[in-house]
Amino acid sequence: MIFINEFMSYSGLQDFITDLEKKNELIRIKQFVDPVLEISEITDRITKSGGKALLFENTGTNFPVLINAFGSDSRMALALGRKNLDDAGNEIEDLFKNVSKRKETFFGKIGALPSLLKLGGFFPSHVRRKGRCQQKIQYVPDLDIFPVLKCWPYDGGRFITLPMVHTIHPETGNTNVGMYRMQILDKNTTGMHWQRHKTGANHFEAWKKTGKKMPVSVALGGDPVYTYAATAPLPENINEYILAGFLRKKRVNLVKCITNDLYVPEDADIIIEGYVDPSEELIWEGPFGDHTGFYSLADWYPEFHVTCITHSDKAVYPATIVGIPPQEDSWIAKATERLFLAPVRMTLQPEIVDFHMPDAGIAHNLVIVKIKKNYPGQGMKILHSLAGAGQMMFTKYMAVVSGEIDIRDYKIGRASRRER
Repeated sequence: MIFINEFMSYSGLQDFITDLEKKNELIRIKQFVDPVLEISEITDRITKSGGKALLFENTGTNFPVLINAFGSDSRMALALGRKNLDDAGNEIEDLFKNVSKRKETFFGKIGALPSLLKLGGFFPSHVRRKGRCQQKIQYVPDLDIFPVLKCWPYDGGRFITLPMVHTIHPETGNTNVGMYRMQILDKNTTGMHWQRHKTGANHFEAWKKTGKKMPVSVALGGDPVYTYAATAPLPENINEYILAGFLRKKRVNLVKCITNDLYVPEDADIIIEGYVDPSEELIWEGPFGDHTGFYSLADWYPEFHVTCITHSDKAVYPATIVGIPPQEDSWIAKATERLFLAPVRMTLQPEIVDFHMPDAGIAHNLVIVKIKKNYPGQGMKILHSLAGAGQMMFTKYMAVVSGEIDIRDYKIGRASRRER
């Protein structure tokens, strides 16, 4: 069987919070804590000490803040609805094996149909009704209702740090969900930090040619698997909600936004609708305390205009902080290692046994690849193959090893070299 029977999908962050509490993975903080600098200072210490998820209930707004929800192996697996990350990785590997291998006989082809049909059953669906995310509608939008964090003293302002940014290509109709930080400029405008290589930026360039405003909608919360899917290194034009549906074993229901024609998860906690006008001048965004331990410099980015805000009755505001590792993104990177090992191995190089992005390398800056070596120069072949693959185009250092080396245990690795 490809698909396991035991899995968990969540309908909104309140559902996820309930499960975290049942598993003793959450601390509720009832005292007032300021979203400007204080929440991030506390979270930074808790994350680095291996602490639990934090729910700040008194933020000076009507919305509690959930943070560090992905900050451990157990919580990351829980967010994906699994007991551990290996379960999800094994499912994807089994799927690739069944769908990609040649079926030379009639019965062999028929045997592949269940896998294909099950995958097809996880495509997102559009529903006509309003969603839970639209229980409250604010037609005169005011971003100040949210406890948006300022994480570091020299940040350019307050930033939305876990936004799922929905865009659509004006010609092909292909949609994308990306995660691009958003600096609050005033009550109804933010920066939109999609870098040039991101799909959102590609859509933006296409909208420039139309002379029309580009619709953009931002979702926050919902099933935490949506957040992971927005960060996953999927090929361009592959719908992120297919991956989300596969992981949660349940298709994602999408509802139409109020003020534009984009579709968003009906069980999201918060939706921020609006547009980017390609004819406008770019705005100055940043600086921003980044995961390198330095502030990324301010630069010019598009301005996002908010036209409507909707949210569920008991919405929770999700956030993360970015800074010197380990932070939550370290565990998101671990999930990506496990989930995308099989696709990398089966589509690029079958001799790859494992790969790892250590915290010290700030995710994709350092990649260690383990291979089954059969001939001299094979490691160089792997280096050239991976150098331009997805996020690995940004890798500064890549090491290829073989043999009985645990690429996640650095001390044992050093001992093994001394023994040899």
